[in-house]
Amino acid sequence: MNFAVLQFPASNCDQDAVHVLRNVLGHSARLVWHKDTSLGGADAVIVPGGFSYGDYLRTGAIARFSPVMQAVQAFAAHGGLVLGICNGFQILCEAGLLPGALIRNRSLQFRCEHIFLRAPTPDSPFTNRIPAGQLLRVPIAHGEGCYFADDTTLGQLRAQNRILWQYVDAAGQPTDAANPNGSLDNIAGICNERRNVAGLMPHPERAAEGLLGSADGRLIFESLLHELTARAARPPAA
Repeated sequence: MNFAVLQFPASNCDQDAVHVLRNVLGHSARLVWHKDTSLGGADAVIVPGGFSYGDYLRTGAIARFSPVMQAVQAFAAHGGLVLGICNGFQILCEAGLLPGALIRNRSLQFRCEHIFLRAPTPDSPFTNRIPAGQLLRVPIAHGEGCYFADDTTLGQLRAQNRILWQYVDAAGQPTDAANPNGSLDNIAGICNERRNVAGLMPHPERAAEGLLGSADGRLIFESLLHELTARAARPPAA
């Protein structure tokens, strides 16, 4: 499979994503500069973490206007798979590809630590390989990771099973103490209505090898690959 990993000024997790896709999972991955207007025949797009444009104005607010985002918009509109990680999640929300917004952590402090996630549903291209009941131990590193949305949007996310990841404690419970940033409903990640665009604040690319203390994040990338393989095996539409 061919992955496009976007690269903005001050991206700092782009190389990590490329490493996981190429060296851990054995697939093709190339960096796509923010000024490019083509995704180069990618099968899926990763919008990585970092501090695009120095987080000026607010996180993701400038990156959404980069030329490459027009290509991402078109790719997603045609059903292409897009995963935003940390700053990538923020960019996707700013670009309108995902609802809601990421605002300052309730502590008003940058949080850098390992947390536990649960995936409430396997029904998405990003969670289909996560065993039922398995918790993921992955790191976070953000100052503006508090997910916020109005009541109508939250109701839609719940009703449509679009909350893909939640912060939980070691027993799998979405407690307030397990919530590192104050996100509503302990939300760590969501998907769009078509379920082909998703974003999460934790960093699965930093937890894809045992050498790093956890390989749990690899399950998210394996879910994406499983969906891509299934799509490739389907007969073309008449």
